Amino acid sequence: MAWMAWTWPTAIFFACIAALLIFFTILAIRSPETPRTGVLRIETTRGDRLFISLLGSAYINLAWLGLIGVYQPAALILCLVYAAAVFRWV
Repeated sequence: MAWMAWTWPTAIFFACIAALLIFFTILAIRSPETPRTGVLRIETTRGDRLFISLLGSAYINLAWLGLIGVYQPAALILCLVYAAAVFRWV
């Protein structure tokens, strides 16, 4: 199986996504979600905001790779700020 470069950073990335999904599932079971309306004027739950932040982070990283290059730690900081803004205001 040499068609994909499975490296430790790739494994950590997917493990973090899986941990987030498990955490949000447990959180939804323990305290039911109540939709709220934010700046987008649509009702969103915690899971919706997680999806929006993950999708936006993917686009931020792709744009970063295309415009700046492979130095990704700064893009990670930008993604964390974006995710915090999504969970706060969306």
